[in-house]
Amino acid sequence: MRERILGTLTIGQAPRPDVAPIIEAHLPPGVRCIHRGVLDGMARGEIDTRYKPQGGEPELVTRLQDGSVVLLSRARMQDGLRQALSSLEAEGCDIILILCTGSFEHLETHRAWPIEPDRIIPGMVAGLVQRRQLGIIVPIASQIGSEAGKWGALARQPIFAAASPYTDTPEALAVAAKDLQARGAEAVLLDCIGFTERHRSAIAPVGLPVILSNAAAAKALSELLAH
Repeated sequence: MRERILGTLTIGQAPRPDVAPIIEAHLPPGVRCIHRGVLDGMARGEIDTRYKPQGGEPELVTRLQDGSVVLLSRARMQDGLRQALSSLEAEGCDIILILCTGSFEHLETHRAWPIEPDRIIPGMVAGLVQRRQLGIIVPIASQIGSEAGKWGALARQPIFAAASPYTDTPEALAVAAKDLQARGAEAVLLDCIGFTERHRSAIAPVGLPVILSNAAAAKALSELLAH
C-alpha cells in the first residue's frame, strides 16, 4: 500500500507544538505528516511588509516560533496559502489541512485534497446544536464581524465573545464563556486553531459543552484517511 501523506499548513510558522499533537492523535496508523507554515523562515519585518493588515482589513492572528503573536491580513494571506499549498502538493501530500479557521477563497490544488476547517465546522456544529443557542469565542474582537458570515448554517444567530489562546489566561477564557452563558449560550465553540485541550479544560467548570475547532476538524479528516 502506498504511504499516505498528510500536510498541515499553518498561516504562521511550523511546526505548531500546540496543535500538531491534537491532529496526530486522530490519525490512523501509517500516515506521515509534513508540517509547513506560510511564514516559515521570515523575520518579523518581512512578515509585516507582506501581511500586516492595513485600513481595517479583516484580520487573522497566529503565533510565531519565538512565541510572539502577529496579526495578518486575511486577503493577502491567501496568496501565501496558495503558494504553500503548491509546495506541499509537490512534496507528495495526499491531503493538506489548513490550520486556520478563517474564511478563504479559491484555495485549489491539482491532485491533493485541501481541507479548510471553516468549510467543515459550521455545518458540523449546526447539526450538533440544532436550534440551541451557540456561543462562539474568537481570538480577536475584529473577527466577530469579519468572520460572522460563515455561520449561516446555524438555525439561530450565534452570540460572540473574544479571548485569545495566545495572550489571554485560561481564567480570561472562562470569563468569556460565563459571559456567553449569561447571554443564553447552551454550547461554546472555540473558533481558533490555537485553542487546545487546556483551554477546553479551563471552560469545563462553566458546565456547557465545549467544541474544539482543531479536534473537530481532525476527527472529520481521519475519515478520509481511514482506508
